[in-house]
Amino acid sequence: MNEAGAWTEERVELLKKLWNDGLSASQIAGELGSVTRNAVIGKVHRLGLSGRAKSPTASSTPRPARKAPARAPSHPMAGNAGLTRGANALAPQYQPEAEVEAEAAPMPSEDVVVPFSERVTIMDLREYMCRWPMGDPTTPEFRFCGARSSTGLPYCSHHSRIAYQPAADRRRDRRNVGR
Repeated sequence: MNEAGAWTEERVELLKKLWNDGLSASQIAGELGSVTRNAVIGKVHRLGLSGRAKSPTASSTPRPARKAPARAPSHPMAGNAGLTRGANALAPQYQPEAEVEAEAAPMPSEDVVVPFSERVTIMDLREYMCRWPMGDPTTPEFRFCGARSSTGLPYCSHHSRIAYQPAADRRRDRRNVGR
């Protein structure tokens, strides 16, 4: 600290007196002069003066209750009273378990079944074979599907459904990703 704002014994005693009188750090900095509010806070902390004397009028006067806001809160979650927010957002929410009725196992769809592939190397790949890559291209086990491809397309019917999605589905997926 510079010479003008040095903590002399007199300034420290004045700081202690003003702090115990209940003045704020900003007010004390103004009284002492050539010292900042943060310097006052630091000195108070180093002196261990964190406890303040309460004025007898302040402790006997009850604080007024907070008023409810006059308008509805503008926060988007304000209307969702049942949702957990803030520090409790990750707290476990326990609900009684409802008895689950045994459901019939769903029948496998034809779309889910992956067809058997020939798994051919690039040397064995022909014009009429599916060129869907399988595995890591940097390993010797890398192969292509090799099943019979659709006419004019590089992939079999199964891999064509994966590779070529209708434009409407692609737009819908893109909108969902941005949310």
